[in-house]
Amino acid sequence: MDRLVYVAMEGAKESLRAQTANNHNLANASTTGFRADLSAFQTRDVAGAGLPSRAYATDSSVGWDSAAGELSATGRDLDVAIKGAGWLAVQAPDGTEAYTRAGDLRVDPSGVLTTANGNSVLGDAGPVAIPPHASLMIGGDGSISVVPLGQEAKTISTVGRLKLVNPPAGDMVRGADGLFRLASGAPASADASVRIVSGTLESSNVNIAETMTNMIELARNYDLQVKAIHTAEENAATSAKLLQTS
Repeated sequence: MDRLVYVAMEGAKESLRAQTANNHNLANASTTGFRADLSAFQTRDVAGAGLPSRAYATDSSVGWDSAAGELSATGRDLDVAIKGAGWLAVQAPDGTEAYTRAGDLRVDPSGVLTTANGNSVLGDAGPVAIPPHASLMIGGDGSISVVPLGQEAKTISTVGRLKLVNPPAGDMVRGADGLFRLASGAPASADASVRIVSGTLESSNVNIAETMTNMIELARNYDLQVKAIHTAEENAATSAKLLQTS
């Protein structure tokens, strides 16, 4: 059989792989603080005998988009957004320290500050515990202040500080749980220069129009590869008939 069918089959498979990554971005277009995955096609020569023009198309991840999303005011005391570069430290389900830009925080029934996904938010000394309170405020430096329950409004006490970090983007990798970590596996050092905005959330940095366009283009690429497979099959059938006639 003509090697064209294998080249086209590989192209169709890689188009589907790229479509998976693209659709994952599209599905997270409204996810708070989401960073889009980046992928790209590469050309690899086919090893062995054959035309020198034959090449495989492969799709692979080339990292993630570090551009910031838009900031939207919510007015909610527990919503925070990183202003500029930086990350919020959380405790991942496996117990390791990880980082996120999603600042839609909650206080669970036991009084621990968590993200919307249930990951404990880390402070200078581990997970942040919030005592019963009448009101809560988070400062630009990540300090958490509360008016204790039953106290006057002027009675304000600081109960902790969010751990904010800012390692180089090139040193960070995204895990299967959607959280980021240092590639070395070590925890990042707190950075006092990272600032947050209270009562605000950062949107996903996915460009919906561009992602939809990519989806259409990848679908057309897949159709083109499938047509090439059919052409190879037709060529093989025609060749077989010619051999039978001769």
